[in-house]
Amino acid sequence: MADNIARVFADAIASDPTRPLLTWYDDATGERTELSGATLANWVAKTANLLVDELALGPGDTAGVLLPPHWQTAAVLLGCWSAGLTVHHGPGEVDVLFAAADRVAESEAWSAGDRYALALQPFALPLREVPAGFADYVTEVRAHGDHFGAYPPGGPAHAALRTRATARAAELGIKPGDRVLIDVDALPDPIDWLLAPLAAHATLVLCAHPDPTRLPDRQAAEKVTLPLP
Repeated sequence: MADNIARVFADAIASDPTRPLLTWYDDATGERTELSGATLANWVAKTANLLVDELALGPGDTAGVLLPPHWQTAAVLLGCWSAGLTVHHGPGEVDVLFAAADRVAESEAWSAGDRYALALQPFALPLREVPAGFADYVTEVRAHGDHFGAYPPGGPAHAALRTRATARAAELGIKPGDRVLIDVDALPDPIDWLLAPLAAHATLVLCAHPDPTRLPDRQAAEKVTLPLP
């Protein structure tokens, strides 16, 4: 249990699950989505339950993730890790694949029995047209439970991720209680935009395609204590 990387998320929200944990901005679309720890935990639990209950996956199994930084990507990653899976970002043989709708063509380089596509639309809207060979993640995951049982062991891969996340938080200067604004275009690695802040018990303001003219007001409104990079 202790080595499951998803524990950094559970530990980060334990003191107050109702406070805003992750706020997502996309200045290309004007989207703003705010999730409390409890709300994100529901999405994480649903994802883990989908993997365990429907696909019978767990420790020793693998997930491919073809997704950009996004709040739904956070749910997918944390859900995979909660179930004990090892996550891969490069093409290869995996047990399940999650892909953004605009990256479905890249999935041909992956071998996976089960495939889920994500629209990554505001309000978690489902896909209008589901690509052949894929299921719609948003539609499928909503049918699963809001709570997930005990975390299974994550093994050496999870332990290594946790070590990297803790070290990266120190490198970036993230401290407990920080409200971190992250340009995810500049820091697209999940270690930087997700795990390092969680490992430090910080909260996140993630910005895609950030408009520099909006950032000063945003930092003030969101009470940002540390802008990155």
